[in-house]
Amino acid sequence: MYQAVGSPGSRLTRVTWMLEELGEPYQIVKTKMHTDLMRHYNPTGKMPALVDGEIVVTDSAAICAYLSEKHADKGLGPNPGLAGRAEMMSWMIYAQAEFEPPMWNKLKHRLILPDNLRAEIGAWVAHEFAAEEKALEAKLRGRDYALGDRFSAVDVVLGHCGQWSRSGKFEAKSPVVAAYFDRVLSRPALARAQAREKEAAAA
Repeated sequence: MYQAVGSPGSRLTRVTWMLEELGEPYQIVKTKMHTDLMRHYNPTGKMPALVDGEIVVTDSAAICAYLSEKHADKGLGPNPGLAGRAEMMSWMIYAQAEFEPPMWNKLKHRLILPDNLRAEIGAWVAHEFAAEEKALEAKLRGRDYALGDRFSAVDVVLGHCGQWSRSGKFEAKSPVVAAYFDRVLSRPALARAQAREKEAAAA
């Protein structure tokens, strides 16, 4: 059985969502960032981690890519060939390195950083999000999902970024982007993952 390590409601949701999409059994190991337990799985102390027997995978995008490859028969991995793998990797890096940072920076300055390090960055992150939304609209044009007409591991990572954008009150002005997030965030597997995490948080 897989172990999904991290805090409910964090990027851990990408791992539990992916596992629910695959129909694989898992246990949530609840811990916070930078604890001794988290550092046991990841020396940086950052979440999440996936434990698969002797294998430990860190970083939510890497975990989703790993699971998609291990369970390739479930159809959540890249399109065929080297070009398909490159396409998936490009999307994963884009999601975390470009689309996600406005939400993450806002969250850090609102809730995570010590008070003396926080700054008012609302206008800057709103500007950054608007630029990234235009880029995402262009990348999605004519596609139902990131890799074409089927849901994949990319949509788990990018969809969770979209969930963050909505909870962080980033206004999506693009009908293309809004419809994409409506589509991926309505998946039953996400609802099941969130229910599992809610149970874990209350335990």
